[in-house]
Amino acid sequence: MEEAVIKPNVAGTKGDISKWLFLTCFIALVATSFGFIIRASIIGDLGIHFNLSETQKGEILGVGLWPFALSIILFSLVVDKIGYGRALTFGFVCHVASAIITIFATGYQMLYWGTFILALGNGTVEAVINPVVATVYSKEKTKWLNILHAGWPGGMVLGGLLILILMPGLDWRWKVGLVLVPAVIYGLMMIRAKFPVHERVKAGISYKAMLQETGIIGAVLVVSIMIAEIGRIFHWSLLIMVVVAAVLIIGYAIYVRSLGHPMFIFLLLIMLPLATTELGTDSWITELVTPIMGKMGLQPAWVLIYTAFIMMVLRFLSGPIVRKLSPLGLLAVCSAIAVVGLVFMSMAAGIMIFFAATIYAFGKAFFWPTMLGVTAERFPKGGALTINVIAGMGMLSVGVIGAVFLGNIQDRQIDRELLAQNPAIHSRVAAVEKVSIFGKYQTVDQEKLAALNQDEKQVVDTVVNSAKKNALMTVAIFPAIMLACYLILIFYFRAKGGYKPVELNVQKE
Repeated sequence: MEEAVIKPNVAGTKGDISKWLFLTCFIALVATSFGFIIRASIIGDLGIHFNLSETQKGEILGVGLWPFALSIILFSLVVDKIGYGRALTFGFVCHVASAIITIFATGYQMLYWGTFILALGNGTVEAVINPVVATVYSKEKTKWLNILHAGWPGGMVLGGLLILILMPGLDWRWKVGLVLVPAVIYGLMMIRAKFPVHERVKAGISYKAMLQETGIIGAVLVVSIMIAEIGRIFHWSLLIMVVVAAVLIIGYAIYVRSLGHPMFIFLLLIMLPLATTELGTDSWITELVTPIMGKMGLQPAWVLIYTAFIMMVLRFLSGPIVRKLSPLGLLAVCSAIAVVGLVFMSMAAGIMIFFAATIYAFGKAFFWPTMLGVTAERFPKGGALTINVIAGMGMLSVGVIGAVFLGNIQDRQIDRELLAQNPAIHSRVAAVEKVSIFGKYQTVDQEKLAALNQDEKQVVDTVVNSAKKNALMTVAIFPAIMLACYLILIFYFRAKGGYKPVELNVQKE
């Protein structure tokens, strides 16, 4: 796990080292997506086994995302000092520990913390692999980041097929253990890997200059959301949350004395709807299409695997597409396609769900890695921090807001429609009032639901199925917002002579 200067696109030993390093990063990302597909595929089982509400399930899905921001941002601040190899080792330990805790979970809290540790490991992995690949392939960052991030859908395809074909009837605990397979592989591969010195460091850009790219506004956005969620978990008062956030932000502000690059802040804000469109929907997709797939006698996870396969293939073929459309043009086109796909999925029935899912998959395929590519190309002075803060903001926003929002709108619609259609059944299945980031809400108690007769259950199922389909229609608002934002950026760069990557004067070796 040595730190070394690795030059891209060279023959012989250096080229072999680069390929081995890229493959190590790729498999590490596969491990993170194994955790994601497993959690998405067993969330229904967990809900029944532990009597979880839709919002509690959303919170578990969410905690699989937002702690990612903690580790990716914190390691981005120190990774050039401690080394990429040591950071990736921490990610490996988290993956193993998470699997053990989740397998032996006895209730909501253990599920929550096991998923929390998994997310910390996932964030650490991305804190390493994004800047490493952007440095090794510094002349084609967007292309190679897309190829790297084919590992995410690739892992979902492989993990999903293993679950559905080899483990369809096995207990959910065996499925959780699957994450250990890619984790052990990349853990062993790390021993031989040689990690590069980041281009920012080689160019002599100071640590303070790196922080100034993100700036005070960037810190306010990230720290505020992060502290709000940590405060919710540990039951902090509003005063404590404000004080902790203020101390962190003021300390950062005194040191950097910069508001941050305006365009970077704009990209940071775009990550909220982007992450909710892609990861928020993927977290819930098996639950949301369960009514439709159930009528066809198919596992709902097939939709997630199918869309992931399309994403994987498209990301491997990203080079010519990026050159043809430009990174921002590609993001704008994908946003428009995603709107159509989500609306179609909310209305599709029967086999048409796969046609709608195809459109959705084409839309979301390039979102995440292309945003990382744009950030790496436009803000190389920000080093590991800017590229990873963008990714961290995405995971943070969908984990704290997006995934929980999708669960909460279902709970609220189910409660509202069931009360209007059948108050008697509503009074019998309503659970004790609960609280989330979106305020108080009421949900269906799974144990009370099980006590209903078949006709009464059918009434509840109809309401639940309607709420799930409407949730997909709601999500379509987010890529519509993204489309408007990307068009603004396209017109801005056109006025400036066109989009071009910023290159650093890297010192000669």
